[in-house]
Amino acid sequence: MLPGRSPAHGNEPVCVECAGITQDYHCGRCGAETEHYRQDTCARCSLRDDLTVLLRVDESVPGAETAPAKLLTALCGAQRPESILTWLRRAGVRDLLGRLAAGDIPLSHEALDKETHSLRVEHVRSLLIHHHLLPNRDHYLALFERWLTSKIEAVEDPDVRRPLESFARWHHLRRIRSLSAEGKPTRGPVHSAKQEITETIKFLTWLKTTHGRAVESCVQTDVDAWLADGPTTRHAIRTFFIWAVKNRTCTNITIGHRQAKTMPLLGQDQRLAMLKACLTEDVDTLPYRVAATFLLLYAQPVVNIAAMKSTDVIITPDGPRLSLSEGDPAPVPEPFASLLLEHLASRPNMRTGSSSGSEWLFPGYRPGRHIHPNTLMQRLREVGINLLGARNASLRGLVTEVPAPLVAEMLGYSYQVTQKHAAAAAEPWSTYAGRRI
Repeated sequence: MLPGRSPAHGNEPVCVECAGITQDYHCGRCGAETEHYRQDTCARCSLRDDLTVLLRVDESVPGAETAPAKLLTALCGAQRPESILTWLRRAGVRDLLGRLAAGDIPLSHEALDKETHSLRVEHVRSLLIHHHLLPNRDHYLALFERWLTSKIEAVEDPDVRRPLESFARWHHLRRIRSLSAEGKPTRGPVHSAKQEITETIKFLTWLKTTHGRAVESCVQTDVDAWLADGPTTRHAIRTFFIWAVKNRTCTNITIGHRQAKTMPLLGQDQRLAMLKACLTEDVDTLPYRVAATFLLLYAQPVVNIAAMKSTDVIITPDGPRLSLSEGDPAPVPEPFASLLLEHLASRPNMRTGSSSGSEWLFPGYRPGRHIHPNTLMQRLREVGINLLGARNASLRGLVTEVPAPLVAEMLGYSYQVTQKHAAAAAEPWSTYAGRRI
C-alpha cells in the first residue's frame, strides 16, 4: 500500500514505513496489507465470510466440489472483491443466491426461466455459465423461444394463428436453431425474425378484419394495397409469402425486393476527420475510441465489433494484425496499432471476477458476455458518428485503394457488396486477375 505522501519527492505516494504511519493495515485474517473493509478484515475476507453463510458452504470439508463452493471460490477470486460486495447489496440478489444454495431453485436453465424475468436473474445465470456451473446456451435463441410462445398465445383468431404458428416455428425457429447448432451468431436472425413475425400478424389480422379472408384466399391486390398504404416495414411480410407459396398455403402472390432509395454516405473528409479525432484526441474512453476506429477504418458493422474476441488481434513481429474473416489478417497501421495494444492490455470489466479471463475484446457488464451492440451504437452516435454513413464511406474509400475482392476477403464482406461500392466509386474490378483465381 502507498497511503502516505512524500513532500520531499513532489508529494508522491509512499508506503506506510516511509510515511511514518503507525496504523496497522494488515488484514487480521489473511495478513495481506490492504485497506480494511470491516473492522480489521480486508474486503476479500469479508466477502468470503458473507458468502460462506449465504451459500451455506461448509469450509471445514476440504476440497468440497459442490456448486455453491465453486461459486464462492470464483467470486472470492475477483480482482476487486468490493464490487461483489456492492452487488450483493442490491435488492433480491441475496435472496436469489440463497434459494439456489438451499436447492429451492434447481441449478438449471429451466428453473431460472420460471423465475420472474429480470436483469438480476439473467446476471446470475451468466455468472453460473461463466464459471461452468451451468451449461452454455444460446442467449438469443432462448429469448426468441420465450418471445415466440407469448406472441403466438396472444393471437386468438384461429385463421391468423394457424398459418402464423406454422411459419414461425417451421421456418424461423427451425432456421435459428440450425444456426445456433452450427455455432453461428443468432442475434441478427432473431431480430429480423421478430420483425417478420410481427408484421405478418398485422397483415393477417388486417386481412381478416377488413376483407373477412384468411391467407388461403388472399389475392395479389390485398398484398399490394397493404404495402402501398403504410411504412416500409410492411415489406417484411415478403418472407412469409415466399414460405406460404412454397408450402401451397396460397398461390400467385409475389413481393419484390425493396430497394433503398438512398444510401447514407459520409464525405471522405468527414470520415477522416472523425478517424483522426478517435486516434489522437480524448473524444471518449479508450474502448469506444478503438471501436469507432474499427468502424471508420475497417468498415466493420457495430454488431461484429461488439462480438470481436481478443484472439482476433494477432500479435506478430511486425505489429498486430486483425482477423476479421477467413481470409488473411488485415494489417494495423500506427497510431491505431499502439491504441489497440493499449486497449488489449487494459480491457474494462475484467476486475470483478465475473468477467475475469473474458475472451471478448469488449467485455460487457454481464459475466461472460461482450458489450451489447445497442450500447456501443448509442455511444458512437453520441460522439457524432453516423454509423451506416461511416461504414459506407469506409468501404467506398477502401475499394478505391485496394482491389475490391481483396477488401471483401480481408474484411469479411461478400464480393457483391464490394463490387457495388467499387462501381459507385468508378473503380470496377471485373477485370482484376485475382477474381479468376
